[in-house]
Amino acid sequence: MGITLNEDQLRIVLDKLDMVRLELLRLRAALLPEEELSEEERKELEGARREIKKGLGVSLENLLKEVG
Repeated sequence: MGITLNEDQLRIVLDKLDMVRLELLRLRAALLPEEELSEEERKELEGARREIKKGLGVSLENLLKEVG
């Protein structure tokens, strides 16, 4: 069973997924403040914060690579 999306619908879905991903990172940081972040996690969080400020999204290629 396949789902077909046009380009506009795909963009909306990807934008929402990006917002969810960034919100999860934010919530994780808020809920686990005592946990020491690894250097990789710290860089990822800093990068996510920069993306939020710039209003950037995730490309379909990068999303597919990340989620498999």
